[in-house]
Amino acid sequence: MIVLTPLDEAALVRLLEAAEAGADPLDVMPPVGGPPGWTSARRDAFLAFHRARCLDPATAVERTWVIDADGVAVGAARLESHGDAVEAGIWLARAARGRGIGKQVTALLLAEARASGAAGLVASTTVDNRGAQSLLAGIGADLTVDGDEVAADLRLGRSR
Repeated sequence: MIVLTPLDEAALVRLLEAAEAGADPLDVMPPVGGPPGWTSARRDAFLAFHRARCLDPATAVERTWVIDADGVAVGAARLESHGDAVEAGIWLARAARGRGIGKQVTALLLAEARASGAAGLVASTTVDNRGAQSLLAGIGADLTVDGDEVAADLRLGRSR
């Protein structure tokens, strides 16, 4: 069962554990100098990044959820306002990929976007991420390729 758990301090700790166990730091946060891998500095930066983007009312720009699969944190999902649209983002730990979790999370994010009154949903990925492209095309998003980037745009209206 897939559940989106709103990010709070307790959920943030679980999210960091999921990231350390199954994601490269560069896949889930801005770059931090130093040796590769999950260093103490990267763990601190991960926590600070999410606190600033979601938990601190003075700086929050998005709503973030921990993706729980059968009660275990396996990634994060987010929605960030961009005018009348919301930008969606998802990352999954390596062990959670290819199991249909992304499709279920996307449906949950679409429901959240519609409930918030957003007129559209946008997302971006890379040309190498065929799974994300397939998922975005599967919900009816228009995909545009520009170099290594793929932008997705879906106008929201009635439920599909």
